[in-house]
Amino acid sequence: MDERGKSSDSADQPRRKNRSILKIADGVLRGTAAPTQVLSVAGTEGQQSQRHVRLVTDLCLRVGESMLATGASAADVVAMVLRLSSAYGVDGMHVDITFTSITVSVHRGMNEDPMSVMRIVQVRTTDYTRLQNVYLLIEEIIEGGGQLTVEQARQRLTTILTSPHPYRRWVVTLGKAILTGGVVVLFDVGLVLALVAAVAAVVSDLITRQLGKWSVPGFFAQMTAAMATTCIAVVLFWLRSVGIEVPGSEAPTVIVIAGIVMLLSGLGLTSAARDAIDGYYVTATARGTEVFMLTLGLAVGISAVLGIALRLGIPVDIATSLGDGIGLVSGVAGAALIGCGFALTSYVRLRLVPLMAAATAAVMALFLLVSPYVAQPGLAPGIAAVAAGVIGYLTYRWLKVPEGATTTAAIIGLIPGLAVYRALYVLVDSSAGVLEALPAAVDALATGIGLAAGTAIGVFLARRIFGLDRQAMIAARRARGAR
Repeated sequence: MDERGKSSDSADQPRRKNRSILKIADGVLRGTAAPTQVLSVAGTEGQQSQRHVRLVTDLCLRVGESMLATGASAADVVAMVLRLSSAYGVDGMHVDITFTSITVSVHRGMNEDPMSVMRIVQVRTTDYTRLQNVYLLIEEIIEGGGQLTVEQARQRLTTILTSPHPYRRWVVTLGKAILTGGVVVLFDVGLVLALVAAVAAVVSDLITRQLGKWSVPGFFAQMTAAMATTCIAVVLFWLRSVGIEVPGSEAPTVIVIAGIVMLLSGLGLTSAARDAIDGYYVTATARGTEVFMLTLGLAVGISAVLGIALRLGIPVDIATSLGDGIGLVSGVAGAALIGCGFALTSYVRLRLVPLMAAATAAVMALFLLVSPYVAQPGLAPGIAAVAAGVIGYLTYRWLKVPEGATTTAAIIGLIPGLAVYRALYVLVDSSAGVLEALPAAVDALATGIGLAAGTAIGVFLARRIFGLDRQAMIAARRARGAR
């Protein structure tokens, strides 16, 4: 009996050992905490009245629509809307954004009917003063803990959206003239060409404004504006070919380059890249398609005029005096003018215009210092764009200036206007145009990608280093899960 008991114990020992090993392995492998990425769960039971939820939903919808319409990225819109709803005690809200619409849904548990409302973003413009006022209103509501009633907040929002611009429309046109003049200063080719480029900017702005009143699609408006700018440069080339030398106009090419930078400056390249990196792929695709179509319109307009000029025998060429380099002094001065001009075209508050000029000059200085040591296409602009992203976030954090305003202003001087012009010129002038234009086209594309990626990386690094407040972090996590 004892022998059988001993043999039974000895047989159980390996089983116990195996069970203990399995238990240890199970403890190592099996998850014990909540999922890292929280999946969708049932909405909480609503503690607020149905009327209150409807009022908050309507306010959030109007805030999101106004932010999208004035230039905010999809991630910022979702995060701000969720913060706003939480401030008024509505926690079961979900936000979905496309390029042309915003949908807000509230699930209040099993005992209340769900609510879902959508609005179409009918008007898109760049108005950073209005966007900044919306940011300030949201911060006031959040910091006040909901002391501002929903009705009061809605009235304040209506006042913001219906208030006049900080300055008249002719100031915007002046800003475009300053921007193009700044591009000419970058290349240090004289005051005469800067003035001519400014006049060309005024003409193209008047054309696009009138075409906008006639509801002409943006593709054709961009094409027409590019044709007008190129025609002015072609006239200078023609005058020189017939022996009429305009003093100080040795490089008319720079007029076209300035026009390219001006027409590309209003496109949402950084917003498209930001939406793509944040995971809003539908919105990013739509923004990217818009950028592509408007850039294509610009290319078609310039190519058409260059092609006609070359067929007529007008000696249009790329001025070799421009070269590839930009001097530090002229570069910083030109960048400051570009930042100032962009601020005016985007309805930035007048007291913030010097800030935009300083940010653009600083980013250009960094680019010029880094360029001699970086040979890869797009890398030096990307490094400078990282600094632009950091500056953009810090100005938002400290002054509540929209990130897009400072970031976009800072990188406009790096838009590859010369590379785009070279690619288009070679494409039109050469029989083997596609192959010969490829290097310049790749350089322009690499620069654009570098600028977009660099600004997104800069904003990400700034947020990780300098941080967000707790409520903003919660809203950002919810925003990432909302798409």
